[in-house]
Amino acid sequence: MADYEPYEQQSMPFVGGKRRDRRLRRGIYLLPSIMTGANLLCGYYASIAALIGGREDLDRAAKAIGIAIVFDALDGRIARMTGTNTEFGVQFDSIADVVSFGIAPAILAYAWGYRNVPANGDTFLGHFAWLCCLAFLICSAWRLARFNVQGMAPGGSKNFVGMPTPAAAGVVAAIVHACHWSGPIISWRWSYGWFVLLPILGALMTSTVRYYSFKDIPWARKQRSVTVILLVMATAIIWRYSEFVLVIIAGSYALAGIVLHMVRALRHRMVARTA
Repeated sequence: MADYEPYEQQSMPFVGGKRRDRRLRRGIYLLPSIMTGANLLCGYYASIAALIGGREDLDRAAKAIGIAIVFDALDGRIARMTGTNTEFGVQFDSIADVVSFGIAPAILAYAWGYRNVPANGDTFLGHFAWLCCLAFLICSAWRLARFNVQGMAPGGSKNFVGMPTPAAAGVVAAIVHACHWSGPIISWRWSYGWFVLLPILGALMTSTVRYYSFKDIPWARKQRSVTVILLVMATAIIWRYSEFVLVIIAGSYALAGIVLHMVRALRHRMVARTA
């Protein structure tokens, strides 16, 4: 989720009986908007590929969601580094995120988990899958709206309140990508388990569980040469063993927020008892 910073609205005097916004005359900043547009393009492509529904198409959809996460991370960072933060960027980024991390993973999850399961005259699984995917989509949109209103967790930009929508979409995409060799789910038992995951991710997005934002990492400062080497090695490992590494990364991030939340709760209880 990109983190554009809203700026104070400036408006021109009334012209012809109507107030005109000066920002509309100035246009938009090109570079961060291109990144956000690329994010939106990836979400659109992922939705179309998921609707086609072939095994390779579903894997391409999962990869497109992963690429959208990269573009989403870049647009906000570029806007901050270049001083091109605008209210337009906030709204454009949120709309793109709803498509790429709400609609696209919901369609992908439905296509991968239900389309090839034999119906056997039972329509309950179809309704269950439809509602679980809808719950994921609604929670992702709710999470983005809350972020636009409330921003980061109190105390700075170190933590998000609730699981970020790109991370939740990344869990769906990583699992589909890891299992694409075996094809979509064909067993109704696995299908039920798959669709239970979506409301859980939705609950994490709308919760108050804090997740690390990685925004306090000094990317623009000088680093030791070993840091660059480690980053290159990590990128190579992810590229070569993406089916396994991405699931580990996405799953670990999702679980880390829950574990740390439980640790904080236990710590507060212990402090309250000793007080």
